[in-house]
Amino acid sequence: MSAELLVDLGEDALAPELDRLKLSPLEDQKWPPDALAMSNSEMEISQSLAAGSPHLAWDHPFYDIARHQIIEVAGDDNFGRKVIVFNACRMPPHHELDHKKLLMYLKGTLDQYVESDYTLIYFHHGLTGENKPSLSWVREAYKEFDRKYKKNIKALYIVHPTMFIKTLLILFKPLISFKFGRKINYVSYLSELEDVVKCDQLVIPERVQEYDNKLRSSLKPSAQPPMSPPRSTQLPNQLFGVSLAVLRQRSPDCDPVPVVMKDTISFLSERGLEIEGIFRRSANVTLVKEVQLRYNSGEAVSFYEMEDFHLAAVILKTFIRELPEPLLTYQLYNDVVNFAAVPSENQVAAMKALVATLPEENYATLRYLVTFLAQVADNSEINKMTNSNLAVVFGPNLLWGRDNAMSLSAIGPINNFTRTLLDQQHLVFE
Repeated sequence: MSAELLVDLGEDALAPELDRLKLSPLEDQKWPPDALAMSNSEMEISQSLAAGSPHLAWDHPFYDIARHQIIEVAGDDNFGRKVIVFNACRMPPHHELDHKKLLMYLKGTLDQYVESDYTLIYFHHGLTGENKPSLSWVREAYKEFDRKYKKNIKALYIVHPTMFIKTLLILFKPLISFKFGRKINYVSYLSELEDVVKCDQLVIPERVQEYDNKLRSSLKPSAQPPMSPPRSTQLPNQLFGVSLAVLRQRSPDCDPVPVVMKDTISFLSERGLEIEGIFRRSANVTLVKEVQLRYNSGEAVSFYEMEDFHLAAVILKTFIRELPEPLLTYQLYNDVVNFAAVPSENQVAAMKALVATLPEENYATLRYLVTFLAQVADNSEINKMTNSNLAVVFGPNLLWGRDNAMSLSAIGPINNFTRTLLDQQHLVFE
């Protein structure tokens, strides 16, 4: 089938073939009707998402999309790339969802991350004849995502693919570039995702987990895929995944700033300030795991010997993200996501009061990190990392909810708080 023929095919020509494909069942649900108009400007969309509150007000232009939690952001994967999650099972019946508005919401989300390497995870289970979008929408969606969106997406993982999605990709193959096609990966079981991202940082819908268990139980014992690896026992010198308080106790001089932070920031301060896109690029996952193992085994690590700037940057982000509790602590979560309500003339004083309540090791580590990020921003004309860009990268790694993954409406305020902290760091930490 030629590309020209496929482009000219109407939805009616393909619908009978696709409708015969097996889809997963959708339980009966009651969905409130859509009621709000869509912003005409994509810039306004991105800004409205970034400025959202933890729970969007009913009159927010994207309230009717955000409330379904179809799209979420889940921190960084094992390569240091941002993770965007799309949950098909959370899509209401197609006549109760404005799919054009959903597309704008997705684009507004990606606009915040497309300048960095990112990963897209699509949970396919739950897409049915009732809630699947039209073929014309799928075709339009792919056309809407131009090179700006496709350039830095490093992988698209389709979890629990069915014959429907596989056939759909075959039919659309003439429209998909060879380079983008190589980024598409099928994931049959949730445990396979562990090679990409820690599943406990994803809020995987219960229906998807139940379906995964059902798939496993239908297999013979000899054909069972491996379960998600259990949490490894902490080593005596473990650094990653250990609280700052414990790391301080282990430190010979009770230094509140962990050695991983000092090693990476020292190297990047001297050698990496002029690297364009620093903190936006991913690193070789084998090297990341190797460096983590060396740290956890009590070995010394020298980034000066490896001379890999992006590896050091990913290790720094990974260390912060793997803390048992976020650097800004769960206690400050509500204060941070509601910080935009503080009058601008009072924000410095309010921020100073908030960080002053942090445990001593958290405060010292945050100050050490923010002071370094100010150096990075001072070189933004060369490295292209302004305070706003750094906030997008570090915001979700400094604070997250107790369920790890966050709705987009919470990430916006967290990023804004982080940007203000970077803008005013000289006053907050004076």
